[in-house]
Amino acid sequence: MLRVAVVGSGPSGVYTAQALVQQDRVPDVRVDVLDRLPCPYGLVRYGVAPDHEKIKSLQGNLRTVLEDEHVRFLGNVEVGARGLTPARLLEMYHAVVYCVGAARDRHLGVPGEDLVGSRSATEFVSWYSAHPDAAGNGFALGARSAVVIGVGNVAVDVTRILARGADELRPTDVPQDALAALERSGVREVHMVGRRGPGQARFTTKELRELGSLPGASVSVDPADLALDPAFADPSGLPAVNRRNLEVVRGWAAAPETERERRIRLRFFLRPVEFLGEAGRVAGVRFERTEPDGAGGVRGTGVYEDVAAQLVLRAVGYQGVPMPGLPFDESRGTVPHQEGRVLRDGAASPGEYVAGWIKRGPTGVIGTNRPCAKETATSLLADAPTLERREAAADPVAALRDLGQEPVAWPGWLAIERAEADLGRSLGRHTVKIPDWPGLRAAAREAG
Repeated sequence: MLRVAVVGSGPSGVYTAQALVQQDRVPDVRVDVLDRLPCPYGLVRYGVAPDHEKIKSLQGNLRTVLEDEHVRFLGNVEVGARGLTPARLLEMYHAVVYCVGAARDRHLGVPGEDLVGSRSATEFVSWYSAHPDAAGNGFALGARSAVVIGVGNVAVDVTRILARGADELRPTDVPQDALAALERSGVREVHMVGRRGPGQARFTTKELRELGSLPGASVSVDPADLALDPAFADPSGLPAVNRRNLEVVRGWAAAPETERERRIRLRFFLRPVEFLGEAGRVAGVRFERTEPDGAGGVRGTGVYEDVAAQLVLRAVGYQGVPMPGLPFDESRGTVPHQEGRVLRDGAASPGEYVAGWIKRGPTGVIGTNRPCAKETATSLLADAPTLERREAAADPVAALRDLGQEPVAWPGWLAIERAEADLGRSLGRHTVKIPDWPGLRAAAREAG
């Protein structure tokens, strides 16, 4: 038996487990999928917006893998805590694959970024997705105007949630406290701002179009912003998705504005240079107008524009977080590797592997994790003859408990699912997520 631990139960971790057990090269591979949270699915549960039911339905595919007889889910297990170091974990398994994502959001590094009312989009997503680490509300939803800095899918998600009516979110699994706060929200205008043009924006067309389908919100685009983009006149050199994005934005720029309860303003070629404050709170953002530099980037023009806002969310990307005991490349935000094999001082470390964002950086969509996971699994399976000569614990769960960990197995997760369904019924809604650690752990204990 080849016993493997996969650390992380998001798409990259589950796809890695799938590639390891659904192959005929190495017989009898057993995989324990460990997660710090008592709930599986990673960003599919805690990063996909609650109104994206189709994407969230991918949980069904991940569930099938985690219910495979050769795979075991062990939640509430934190590597790096209670003596469970990477070195100790490697003593318990023949091999360990780290699929821990990129949990840290990027900062802009401009004055005033830490003013009250200025937050990361990551924090906002965690809050409305009921992540148990989310630090309560604290979002200035009494604001009239909000600025979202970034033009990727996360920026589109948070813009849409701010502009969507609470009644539209009621049928989703958004936690009750977040729903109540969004119901009281005073936000009536949302500016989504990018430093480059729409031809270079990173959102997908489907996500972008959803902004124009919100029943209570209008979308406007300044034609002057589009005129700065060389692709506006000739989009033929753009990838297909960027051409489609430009068509959508062009349509909004040409259409007359409609009067709705809320308004979304898409702005381009503006770079944030300072957050403006008033009595310690954010009151707006000063942007510098940019222009194409002829080499695919932008340069400043020395022309500035202030946008009033009492809530600012930055959505400018993620970074990997170093795990004590693993090598880490600070410049790339990833663990050094060769075809998924962890490199220590330039040489492959026996039994240690990576997949997902911690391997390649925060790029791609959910499906991008499949080939990434397959490459890592292929390397691990090729190393199997050597790995099988290593010692492994006869019962890793007992070893985890000896370290003070309290694993939540699959029945515990199913108990959490039942508790969330019960919570939804008690509130006259569908399933509603439990948003806190005590609630999740108490629900899991119902499994015995």
